[in-house]
Amino acid sequence: MKIKIIYIGKTVSSFLLDGESEYLNRLKHYIKFEKIEISDIKNQKNLTIDQIKHSEAKELIKKIQPGDNVYLLDENGTTYSSHEFAKFISKNNSAGLKNLTFIIGGAYGFSDDIHHIAKGKISLSKMTFSHQMVRMIFFEQLYRAMTIIKGEPYHHE
Repeated sequence: MKIKIIYIGKTVSSFLLDGESEYLNRLKHYIKFEKIEISDIKNQKNLTIDQIKHSEAKELIKKIQPGDNVYLLDENGTTYSSHEFAKFISKNNSAGLKNLTFIIGGAYGFSDDIHHIAKGKISLSKMTFSHQMVRMIFFEQLYRAMTIIKGEPYHHE
């Protein structure tokens, strides 16, 4: 199984880029991984929020392959403990999936077009984080899940 992360916009803060790089380098030892960045929609100030979300959805859909199991990172999604998330990853891996795909939306969330193709939603917290911060946090959680699955000492109870 390969894990794909599709996200809107470029990470601009150096400390977040450093964190992303750190966890992506660690992750490559555990699982096939692909991150796909979609550029921010141009001329957003001239668009409504619904137009922005619809434009983002069109670009996201182009990156989703048939058979991808798609989950949205969304504040209204299911919250997992780190162990529960590791079980979620392990269960999907055992199911023989080709791609487990996670999507991190833009600042305004997702359009209905994306909600309709998703198998589910996952929330990292009841708190709201910038979509740039979510990337680094999620990469760390993926790494943590891999170490839990492998029985390695990164995660402490």
